[in-house]
Amino acid sequence: MTLPPDPKPRSGATRRPRLHQWTDRTVIGVALAALASGFGQFGVIAALGDVSRDFGRVVQGGTIADQMGLSGTKLGIGLAIIRLASLGSLPLVGLADRLGRRTMLLATLALGLALTVAAAGSPSYWWFVAIFACGRPLLSSTNALTEVIAAEQTDARGRAAAVALVAAGYGVGAGLTAVIHSLASSVLGFRGMFALALVPLAAVPFLSGWIQEPDRFAIAASAEEHPLPVLGPVGRQFRGRLAVIAVIAFALSMITGPANSYVFVYAQDVLHQPGYVTATMVVGAGIAGLVGLVVGRWLSDHLGRRPTGALGMVGLALFGVLAYAGSGAALVLGYILGVMAGSILAPAVGAMLTELFPTSVRASAAGWWVAAGVLGAVTGLVFFGAVADTGNRFATGALLTFLPAALVAGLFWLLPETLGKEPEELWPTVPRTAGSSGA
Repeated sequence: MTLPPDPKPRSGATRRPRLHQWTDRTVIGVALAALASGFGQFGVIAALGDVSRDFGRVVQGGTIADQMGLSGTKLGIGLAIIRLASLGSLPLVGLADRLGRRTMLLATLALGLALTVAAAGSPSYWWFVAIFACGRPLLSSTNALTEVIAAEQTDARGRAAAVALVAAGYGVGAGLTAVIHSLASSVLGFRGMFALALVPLAAVPFLSGWIQEPDRFAIAASAEEHPLPVLGPVGRQFRGRLAVIAVIAFALSMITGPANSYVFVYAQDVLHQPGYVTATMVVGAGIAGLVGLVVGRWLSDHLGRRPTGALGMVGLALFGVLAYAGSGAALVLGYILGVMAGSILAPAVGAMLTELFPTSVRASAAGWWVAAGVLGAVTGLVFFGAVADTGNRFATGALLTFLPAALVAGLFWLLPETLGKEPEELWPTVPRTAGSSGA
């Protein structure tokens, strides 16, 4: 069911946008796009152990390189390069403020999945890193745009639910990759895993019929003047909020970058956890993630965006430390609870990002969130990998990386609480030159 637009719009500035319920087909289509993106993007994490063994040399010994085939530092640098490549998503997402959300979403999803398939033919580790790095900014752009579109298509009452649905879609896609790899890695290997991205790639034409351009963007696009298509165009009056958002994104990714990137290779090659246990852990995390999204949506709509975001961020850090404490039970419990904490955070942060910025610069602001997160993840991956390399100290790496980053959760209170408000209420008027200068 949709809310009808103003029957007599006087101009792009006064026309009321057509909004959708979070259960409408257009929002579900965006969630399916997030699922496809998660399937393509998470393969490098799920299959990292296979990649390391295929391109390295496993021998008897106590070092990470002996057990995994490649050293923690080499793996960390490769993952950091792939993450760093996501900086390319900043201009791509920014273009959605000029060319449209739907156009950029479908283009980045299709090209990103195609490059994921191409990575299956990599002749060496660094070729693998290079090819996957080319697709990373495309799929990162897809992720950012799915949240932007879902949030713009809904009102204040359904926005957190729509963002939660998109996050669930991404989580299901990523979880499918992890489960398939855990149960069939000996048959598929990492090359077979990446070749499976052909399935969501074939579904992109189908999704194009479901995904619509948000009416909020159509109204903004009808304005007489538009921001120049430069790198992340965000005007001066938005930069205070954007700076706080960027610091939070940096710190959050310092936790999630290494916590998520090393978990499967740690389970498989350090703890030697059986594949069926890993698959069960992923399924359990999927259930916990869905519970977390429901809880996060409720907290976001009743307690507020800021406390919900801070709670989820602190939980991610504490459960990340637990996951790398050194035992199989700690890994399973920490991973499952960490996924739940991240899912509690997702609706609050996704809704807040939409509500804090006007339509004319919203996609660009999302691009800066991704860019800051990339830098945080790279910092966390390199630091965590270097510490873990020194005497196989994963627990120490987690303590020194995750806990300091969690302190940044207090910065949520430097942002206005957006619970129950439409973006138009927070930014009722935007000067025509608002987006004309890059941040």
